[in-house]
Amino acid sequence: MIKGQVKWFDATKGFGFVVCEDSDGDILLHANVLRNFGRSSVAEGSHIVIDVQVTDRGRQASMIHEIDAPLEANTGEADDASPSLPEVEADVPLQPARVKWFDKAKGFGFANIFGQPDDIFLHVEILRHYGLSELQPGEAITVKVIDGPRGKMAGEVQPWDHIIYKND
Repeated sequence: MIKGQVKWFDATKGFGFVVCEDSDGDILLHANVLRNFGRSSVAEGSHIVIDVQVTDRGRQASMIHEIDAPLEANTGEADDASPSLPEVEADVPLQPARVKWFDKAKGFGFANIFGQPDDIFLHVEILRHYGLSELQPGEAITVKVIDGPRGKMAGEVQPWDHIIYKND
């Protein structure tokens, strides 16, 4: 197992790269390996623990064991350029939801809680804070829904399997 940091990942291209402290070069992270972990994207700077295989084309991640949000997202320190994150009460439950649509270029999208017709606003900064970079239509996620300035919004977004792994 190797610990590293996501250099970048592009869900449209289907790959990205991980850097680690050794001098053997970057490690390819393919979308299929990420999907096997239950994710469609990962934020730049996220810390990751992976198994690596060496191929003719270089090193490639073969399995993901753990992904943690970027350290700067966990510090609670916001720079002047990024919006402040909303306060989410500790007793707000994570609810199962499905992504309706998400546009990374626009920086937002919407999801629906299972069994409810109301749209839940998803902001890209909330995703980044929790280690995601984008979402795909139809993707299953969990969200903590709060009242935003224009209606319901996600105050926390986690991958679908977040609850399963946190309860093990």
